[in-house]
Amino acid sequence: MYNVMKQSRCDSTYACYFILREKVDKMAYKAIGKSFDRKDAINKVTGTIHYTADIPDDYYYVELVTSQYAHAMIQGIDTKDAEEVTGVMAVITGKDYPVYTGPIIVDRPVLAIDRVLYFGEPVVAVIADTPSHAKEGATKVKIQYEPLPVVNSIEDALNPKAPILHPQSANYETGGIETRTKDVFPIPDTNVANLQRIRKGQPDKVFRTCDTVVENTISFEQSNYAATETRCCTCTIKRDGQVNIDSSTQGPFVVQGYIAKFFNIPIQKVNVTAPPVGGGFGGKTPVIFECIAYIASKAVGGHPVKLLLSRYADMVAGATHIGLKATVKLGATKDGIIKAYHSTFYFDGGAYADKAITIIRAAAQNCTGPYNIEHVYCDSYCMYTNHTFATAYRGFGHTEMTFAVERAVELLAQKLRMDPLELRYKNAITANDYTPTGQILTGKIGSLKKCITKLEEQMDWDGRCVKPIDDHTLLIKGVCAFWKSYSIPVDAVTGVIITFNEDGSANLNCGLVEIGQGAKSTLAQIITEVLTIPYDKINVIMPSNTSYTPHDWKTAASRGIFMCGNATYMAAMNVKCQLFERAATVLRTDVENIFLEDGVLYQKTNLSRNLPIKELIYGYSYPNGNKVMGQIIGTGTYVAGNRTPLSKETGQGAPSSEWTVGAQGVVVSLDLHTYDYKVMDVFTAIDAGTIINPALAEGQVKGGMSMGISFGSREEFVRNKQGKTLNPGLRTYQVLRYGDIESYNVAFIETPQVDGPYGARGIGEHGTIGMPAALANALSLGLGVQLNHLPLFPETLWRAKEGGR
Repeated sequence: MYNVMKQSRCDSTYACYFILREKVDKMAYKAIGKSFDRKDAINKVTGTIHYTADIPDDYYYVELVTSQYAHAMIQGIDTKDAEEVTGVMAVITGKDYPVYTGPIIVDRPVLAIDRVLYFGEPVVAVIADTPSHAKEGATKVKIQYEPLPVVNSIEDALNPKAPILHPQSANYETGGIETRTKDVFPIPDTNVANLQRIRKGQPDKVFRTCDTVVENTISFEQSNYAATETRCCTCTIKRDGQVNIDSSTQGPFVVQGYIAKFFNIPIQKVNVTAPPVGGGFGGKTPVIFECIAYIASKAVGGHPVKLLLSRYADMVAGATHIGLKATVKLGATKDGIIKAYHSTFYFDGGAYADKAITIIRAAAQNCTGPYNIEHVYCDSYCMYTNHTFATAYRGFGHTEMTFAVERAVELLAQKLRMDPLELRYKNAITANDYTPTGQILTGKIGSLKKCITKLEEQMDWDGRCVKPIDDHTLLIKGVCAFWKSYSIPVDAVTGVIITFNEDGSANLNCGLVEIGQGAKSTLAQIITEVLTIPYDKINVIMPSNTSYTPHDWKTAASRGIFMCGNATYMAAMNVKCQLFERAATVLRTDVENIFLEDGVLYQKTNLSRNLPIKELIYGYSYPNGNKVMGQIIGTGTYVAGNRTPLSKETGQGAPSSEWTVGAQGVVVSLDLHTYDYKVMDVFTAIDAGTIINPALAEGQVKGGMSMGISFGSREEFVRNKQGKTLNPGLRTYQVLRYGDIESYNVAFIETPQVDGPYGARGIGEHGTIGMPAALANALSLGLGVQLNHLPLFPETLWRAKEGGR
């Protein structure tokens, strides 16, 4: 909770720098902490908002032919019959455009060239004048395959006799698109795409002195995002070489960099627009189909093309949520102080590296969960398999890691016969402690202890986790704790521009993509707070466009409010500085004698002398008609500095700037006859610093809780022994539905982030993180067995309790 009170001299060329921040009572805020309506609310509820698929144009349409094998050599592709279908304009294969791509490791072809590495991999693209002609053409393509042995699990990937899926991994290009640092460490001649080690203290020595030691292994398969909007992109190549792409992406500037780099195009010739996105959850961070759309447009002379994926193609051809097999070992004193930690994470990254190689690093950097453990050992592996390649998912490694850690913590509580919340409270990490990577948390973290105390209040916690309702029904409570920091490139940057209209209303232009989180609306509140302009007089530019929008790394990692919020604050203060100096000049007084309220600049010593903002934003006109000064344009930029990559050998470094912590719980009704269960209530107490818009923040957390319970209770890809996905549709891939959970309960603890905008930290992903663990902890207590594999179908419970009889 800070405000800038003093500023240096500024002029029209250089942004002013505000060097003194003084604490302000939150009650004095007029916009911060208030629940304003989202800027896009009316258009969304009335259905008038335009997503990528809604953009009109004279398109040709692209249909993909995808692999029916998880691992096979391509012996031949016959496109003759497809090319003769009415309306088909072109048919292209990987050999027509032998281009390899990747955000960090360049290992993935745009279309498969000699070999397919996962079921659903795009092999051929058919371009036609109508969607039906494109689909008909796709059915006429004939592909000959020679099946190869399938690496169908983590165990297969580790088997020395298994095929090495990327035998040239040591020679792959690394870095260049999303990071300039080459901090990934593949192991040549293995299926290890990356290994991140964390070494702190002397865990092996300390384990021998511990009174109690527990060890637990968990697992789950890959799963999907099931976003309402399937992936979609369009591409047009103009006669002058200008490439225009519209895409349902979370990172338009990353798409721009991809197209420019991998197709050797000057970056200024690539323009990417990201309309509002109908759900991303991390699944729309990779650049996959934009490259296909580009080569499709090129194949038809630059004509506009549209690639809109069916639900089937979206689930099997696009990137997916990572899988994991992990073992966590904890050593503690008899009174419950955790002294030593050891873990091994094997992540199923699928066929290509993409972002899976950084997901495993994010899990490693916070591998202990939100607990102060001095002695830490962690090996986090990203494994190549013949599964769909994995990418970011809500929580970016933390949802997965938390399940592994919290199941072990729960076992420790049971072995110590200690209240599970008391154990977590005793070991809660604080601002005076160090992370597993050796980074001190002072000013960067909230209070987990306060979150646990608040959760106790929310759940009416009395330590009794299992209560009989009748002779075969139990009411069970389960809890967990979580934390998350962002894991983004150390050079990630964001910028914001504020301009004005003649009536004094303002325009906010930033590269943050609207994926449902409402962050741009929250940024408008920061402008309202700084400039006292009414919220409804701030126009938020929704589509992000690489030609006119300030650069923003991407909408991911829950860093939108922290980074874009800081940039917006700086831009608004830049405007305020210019306004004060202009007002002082016109009113013939000192800058220190000016104050701003309700959009009007006043002279402190004579309130009758004042100027509305609108009289200054385009310069000032004197009574004789002379106009001086130009228009006001505010700019702000932010990079989260003082961060470093992690060491290859020890994992020590400073990867993040802020940590959000919280505690979560569930109340579940379980039928011991049928093993059916119902999640009655879910709870979250979270410390995300100052909450700028409580209604939006609450909605974010509730949506995350729903997604977390869905993942934990029913979501996974089912594959046969050949690696074929058996449930690539929403009839067989089940997701949580509205009404499946009776009540959602969210409470906020507000410990300000020292360098956050008005003290705010990230909150977008956090509601998801602990839900699978809390659910598994509850059901394990109720059944008296350990449930360590997700999802928790009733059949899973039955098999665990009765051995599958």
